[in-house]
Amino acid sequence: MSFLVPAGEDEVIKINMAFAERNDYTIQDVDALFEDEQRAELIDGRICLLASPRLTHQRIQTALGVSLIEHIRLQNGACQVFMVPMDVYLNQDNKTRVQPDIFVICDPHKIREDACYGAPDLVIEIISKSTKKNDYGVKMLKYRTAGVREYWIIDPYLKTVLVFCFEDERENCSYSFDEEIPFHLFPNLSVRIADMVGGDIPADI
Repeated sequence: MSFLVPAGEDEVIKINMAFAERNDYTIQDVDALFEDEQRAELIDGRICLLASPRLTHQRIQTALGVSLIEHIRLQNGACQVFMVPMDVYLNQDNKTRVQPDIFVICDPHKIREDACYGAPDLVIEIISKSTKKNDYGVKMLKYRTAGVREYWIIDPYLKTVLVFCFEDERENCSYSFDEEIPFHLFPNLSVRIADMVGGDIPADI
């Protein structure tokens, strides 16, 4: 039996707190519990519902995704860019399945019609109230141990971007939205998040 839960941030946070009491869920459980319209991740057996993204989140995600796609196209690169909702099986098991906001895959053998199987080369997560704890915590650890090369955390509340280079952590850096931020995976590409927001960020994001 499946069900659809409210998409609001506060409702999702409350439901996730209840789900956090168990860590023995499987991917099959997630598929059985929720309708297709409800996005949910599974991290080490814990279900994490995902609320619908807000406007600022979508603006940043779309602009970043387009920038990456266009850069790769102009460079005749082999990497591919994906955005939610697309599943990533980091460990290729039935205990973890995530949906990064944006991710880049440079190994075509990891890509299948239904999902990505294995670690992306680049992952970008855009913080929301309901994902903040995981994006800064357990998901960062999962990405690092799975073999992700570069991880961005974009925080619209703090107007900061943390860039983690797991291959050489001396390159880790923090940026403001007003700064030019370079990609380590793509040395000739940099972005300025302030240009993507489209005005002042509302207080209720």
